[in-house]
Amino acid sequence: MNLLSIVEQTDVAYKRAFSNHAKRSWGYLFWNEENPGHYDANHAHVSNAVTDLQQAAEIADEIIPFFEEKGIHPRLYLYDAPNQQKLVEVLEQRGFRTEELPSPVQIWQGELAQVNENSYVTIEPVTAANYEECLLVESVPEFGGKEVREKAFAQEFAHPDFQHFLLRVEGEPASSLCLLRADDVVRIENVATLPAFRGRGLIGHLIRHAQEQFIQSKSSELWVCPINERVEKVYSRYGFVTVGTIPFLHVFRGGKGVLEIR
Repeated sequence: MNLLSIVEQTDVAYKRAFSNHAKRSWGYLFWNEENPGHYDANHAHVSNAVTDLQQAAEIADEIIPFFEEKGIHPRLYLYDAPNQQKLVEVLEQRGFRTEELPSPVQIWQGELAQVNENSYVTIEPVTAANYEECLLVESVPEFGGKEVREKAFAQEFAHPDFQHFLLRVEGEPASSLCLLRADDVVRIENVATLPAFRGRGLIGHLIRHAQEQFIQSKSSELWVCPINERVEKVYSRYGFVTVGTIPFLHVFRGGKGVLEIR
C-alpha cells in the first residue's frame, strides 16, 4: 500500500467516528447536520482522479445540492491534487475557492522522545471523571471552539478506536492528545494546548506518552500528519521522520478557509 493510500485509510477511519458517510465511485460523502461547522465532518472526500470535465460536472452537480439542502457550505477535500485539475476548474467556475494545504506525513522511528523529568507534569487517560477538563483544552480556536469541538469530541470519546489523554501542569488541565487506531496503524490526532501553557515544551511529554502507549498496543506503525512546516519540525525533534508530502486541496463555497482558521 502506498503512502497516499495509508493516509486516506486513516483519514476515513478518523472521519467515520463523528460523521455519517456514503461511498461513491470517486470517494466519500461525509456529513453531520448536528455539527455543520466541523469541516472534517462535512465535505466530499475525493480520492480518485477526475479525468474529464463531464465527470467533474457530475460530481459538482451531486455535492452542491447535497450539502446546501442540509444547510452546510459545500466543500471538498481533494487528494492527489495534480490529477484533480479538471474538477477544480469546474468548481471554480461555480464559485468555489481553492487553497493548497500540503500535508507532510511522518512516521516514528522507534526512539522514545527525550524529555526532562518534571514532577509537576502528569498525563492521564480521559475518562468520564476528567472529560469536561479535556474538552476545555480541545475547545481552542484552532479546533473551531467549543461549539464545534464538543460534538465531535463526544463521538470520538465513545468510539473504541480513539484514546484520549490529558496533560496537567501542577494539577491544572493544560494539553491533550489522542491516538487513533486504523487497522494496524496508529495516528496521533488532536494535539491541543491552552494558550496560557504554550511555549513550555509540553508536547514532548505528550509525544513520549503516545509512543509508550503505541509500544504497548503492538501495532505496526505510529504516524502523524503535521499541519505545517513548523509543527513538522517539532515532531522531528522527537523521533519522527518525514516520509512524504500529500498534495492536498481544500475547495469550498462559503465559510472560511482552513488557513484563515489556523
